[in-house]
Amino acid sequence: MQIAPRDVGWIEVITGCMFSGKTEELIRRLRRATFARQQVAIFKPRIDDRYSQAEIVSHSDQKLRAYVVEQAAEIPRNVGEAVVVGVDEAQFFGPDLVAVCEDLANGGRRVIVAGLDQDYRGQPFEPMPTLMAVAEYVTKNLAICMKCGNPADRSQRIVDRGARVLVGATESYEARCRKCFVPELMEPVQTRMFGG
Repeated sequence: MQIAPRDVGWIEVITGCMFSGKTEELIRRLRRATFARQQVAIFKPRIDDRYSQAEIVSHSDQKLRAYVVEQAAEIPRNVGEAVVVGVDEAQFFGPDLVAVCEDLANGGRRVIVAGLDQDYRGQPFEPMPTLMAVAEYVTKNLAICMKCGNPADRSQRIVDRGARVLVGATESYEARCRKCFVPELMEPVQTRMFGG
C-alpha cells in the first residue's frame, strides 16, 4: 500500500519503453491533481514536436497544455505557484534535470517525471536511472512486444541508427521484449511490415 506524503515534496517517476503508456499515466495523474484543485505546471522539451508544439500528447491522443522549454534550468522560473510539476520526455533534458527535480521536491512540490529508461541500444538513458534512484515512487510500465506479444520493456529502432536521440513514433520504433529485441541490427522494412 502506497502512503501519500504530507507536508513534504516528493518525486514520482513513470518510466518504460516506447508505447508503454508513460505520457498517458502522467496525464492521468496531472488531471487528478487539477480535479483536486491543485495548481499544476507541465513541461516538455522543445525537441519533442511529434504531435503538438505546445502540449504533452500520448500515443492515444490525450493532451494537456505545457510549457515548452529548451533545457531543465528553465523549469523552476516557470513553475510559479504550482504545487504539482509534471515533466514529460525527461530523457531529453539531460543530467541537469535531477537537481531541478530535487530542488522542486525539497521546496515542497510534488514532481512527476515521465521518460524512457533505456535508449534504442538497451542502455540506461540518463537522467532517468538517477531520477529513479532519488524518487520516492517509481512506476515502470511495460508495453506489448510487437513481434511476439510478450511484455515489452525495450524500444527497437527500426530505421537508420546513428544518433542516440531520434524523436519518432511508430514509423521509427517498436516495443520489443527481451527475446525479440535486437540491439545493434536494423531489420529490413519488408520483414517488419510483412512479418517475414
